[in-house]
Amino acid sequence: MIANTEWERAQRGELYHAFIPELIAARDRCKQACDRLNTSSDLSRRRMIELWRGVTNDPRPLPPRQSTGDADDKILSKEPWVFGPIHADYGFNIILGEGAMLNYNSTFVDTCPIIIGARTLMGPNCSFYSGTHPLDPAVRNGTDGPELGKPINIGDDCWLGGNVIVLPGVTIGRGCTIGAGSVVTKDIPAFHVAAGNPARVLKKIETTMDPSYKKSDISREDAKHGAETVMAESMDH
Repeated sequence: MIANTEWERAQRGELYHAFIPELIAARDRCKQACDRLNTSSDLSRRRMIELWRGVTNDPRPLPPRQSTGDADDKILSKEPWVFGPIHADYGFNIILGEGAMLNYNSTFVDTCPIIIGARTLMGPNCSFYSGTHPLDPAVRNGTDGPELGKPINIGDDCWLGGNVIVLPGVTIGRGCTIGAGSVVTKDIPAFHVAAGNPARVLKKIETTMDPSYKKSDISREDAKHGAETVMAESMDH
C-alpha cells in the first residue's frame, strides 16, 4: 500500500477523508458481503462461517468438509457464531476470538480495529463505534471534511447485554458483564459489572478463573492481509 494513504492515516488515529473512491469501494464490498449473510437462511455452521469470513475478508481456509454434518460442526466448534443481520463499514477491521457470539443487528463502525475476545457473548442490537468526527463543525464539514477513529478492545469471556453501545478507544477487560442499554465511554477493568449511560462500574465479579491466565492470541496479521487485499483491489478499479 502507498505510504500515508487516507486508510493508513485512519489506522494511526489521524484525521483522514472517508469519501474517496477507494474507501467508498471498500465499504461497498463490505455491504455486499453483509447482504449475502443477512439474506441467507437455514445456514449450516460451515456456511455461516464462510459468509462471515466474506464480511471480514479473512483469507484463512477452513478445515476440509467432514462426512457428516455433526462431524463437520465438531471441527468448527471453536469458530465464532454470527447471527444476522450484521452491519459493518469495512469488515476487515473486525476480529472475533474463538467461540465469540454476535447476536442479530450487530453494528460495526470499524474505522479502526474492533477486537472481541474468545467466548465473549453479545446481546441483540449491540453497536461498536470505532469512528468519530471532529467537534468543530467548520472542520467537520459534512462528507467533505475529515474523520478519525480509535480502536475498541473487548476481552475474553465478556457478556454484553442487548443494545449496548461501545464508543471509540474503549477497552473492556476480561470477564466483564455490561448491562443492557449501556453506553460504554471509558475503559472497564477486568471482572467487573458496569451499566448505565454513561456506563459506570457497579461491582467486582467474584470468579474462580485464574487472573494470571495467558490472554487468547488474536492476531491482526490475517485481518491486515484482508484489508490490504481489499484496498489494493479498490485502487485498481
